[in-house]
Amino acid sequence: MRDVSSTSDVLLLCKALSSPTRIQILKLLAERKQMNLNDLAEALEITNGAITQHMKPLFDADLVEFIYASGKRGSQKICILKEHKFMIDVLSEVDQSSMYQIEIPVGNFTRYKVYPTCGIATKTAVIGEVDEPRYFDDPEVKEAGILWFTKGFVEYRIPNYLKKSQSMEELQISFEISSEAPGVCPNWPSDIYFSLNNVELGYWTSPGDFGGDIHGIFTPEWWDSNWNSYGLLKLLTITKEGTYIDGGKISDINIEALAIDSDSPIVFRIAVPDDAKNVGGATLFGKGFGNYNQDIRVRGIFRED
Repeated sequence: MRDVSSTSDVLLLCKALSSPTRIQILKLLAERKQMNLNDLAEALEITNGAITQHMKPLFDADLVEFIYASGKRGSQKICILKEHKFMIDVLSEVDQSSMYQIEIPVGNFTRYKVYPTCGIATKTAVIGEVDEPRYFDDPEVKEAGILWFTKGFVEYRIPNYLKKSQSMEELQISFEISSEAPGVCPNWPSDIYFSLNNVELGYWTSPGDFGGDIHGIFTPEWWDSNWNSYGLLKLLTITKEGTYIDGGKISDINIEALAIDSDSPIVFRIAVPDDAKNVGGATLFGKGFGNYNQDIRVRGIFRED
């Protein structure tokens, strides 16, 4: 889920979604995962010129992206769906000068304690051996694009760029995540907990572990079809009112309770505790894996004190 709050982004999104043909394009891409422009034009029974015109507003709104692949007639442009869920706030215009954004690779954790089934991999290979937690200490983990564990936690230090005269007003963290089942199981609930600076923010129940016959858009071809292949994109937001996942409130812990100023560490933990009701593990997808080709994205919105 993507947060849309600036006037320009809202207008681009509304323009992109104002055409029934473009809505149909998004539905086709959601169903088939990826299509070239010729196939899209044929499926919609419109000309190649028309499909090109429709793709521009979808691309401008960051709803789709293009990748290139070899075909019978050389390189061809493949279209994939980037996002289809949004949280829109038309009354909130975020001043770019009062925020900062950072993307943290999923392998750039600072602490961990994980239990099998577990593993970690780069875009080219599994690091060490699966179900051996000691490989989370391998120097190559900084290049990881996916990690998974049955229970335990991983922690990330979020850079704090606040000045002395500033304090955090809102924190937004997005990531692609799923459960971790032995093999693949879409019905494998897991209670995944989130905390910041040792303050528990709440939890979200992942419905399952996804893959099998459906390969993640960005997941490498060598990846075993019996392993986690994609997750769900979630947006965790801590505001003045509380903590939310995709706009749904999960606790009353608010940004004031965390009291983040320029001297504060910002330590984000993703955990599956062994006393959770549903101990179904967690899988984190970063760049080169899953359906969204992103790492852990963080936006800090601050105010002058």
